[in-house]
Amino acid sequence: MEPLLNAATFQPQVDCHNNTGMSLFFSWLGNSRIELGDVTPHNIKQLKRLNQVIFPVSYNDKFYKDVLEVGELAKLAYFNDIAVGAVCCRVDHSQNQKRLYIMTLGCLAPYRRLGIGTKMLNHVLNICEKDGTFDNIYLHVQISNESAIDFYRKFGFEIIETKKNYYKRIEPADAHVLQKNLKTPCLGQNADVQKTDN
Repeated sequence: MEPLLNAATFQPQVDCHNNTGMSLFFSWLGNSRIELGDVTPHNIKQLKRLNQVIFPVSYNDKFYKDVLEVGELAKLAYFNDIAVGAVCCRVDHSQNQKRLYIMTLGCLAPYRRLGIGTKMLNHVLNICEKDGTFDNIYLHVQISNESAIDFYRKFGFEIIETKKNYYKRIEPADAHVLQKNLKTPCLGQNADVQKTDN
């Protein structure tokens, strides 16, 4: 079984006043590997444990059963061969659109800001780009999670709606809906004519 760290397992202690300590730390980071791996029946328990540590929400057995069926839309993130994060998505057909919903994307706290979330989100964006038929990507984010909101905004996501009492048993219960449009709305032929006249 592959090792799993919890949030308390890895706490790099770096003396900012000691150049040797900083050099070793950045050397260690430079030699690190971030890889994505498939979610399978053999490692689904790792995904469950990661989600329990990372998210304030519990996911039921149906969630994990569905994750096993989405193929490339679910990945575990490994930092130097240690499972430290995951992304799980599904395809939604709603509002007369084909949409990709990010159910979860998260990383253990000590491994944040190392590029792991970026690698996972880029994986999802690449899938949508290769497919070419998705209208948008969207997700829900707790309104108090400013770091997640800032992260997604860097990738072109925008808050399009706030859902009151979206979450049960956690505070604040409200969630922002963040969305990134992948297709530009058709403006019609008149818009094209006006552009060529200028």
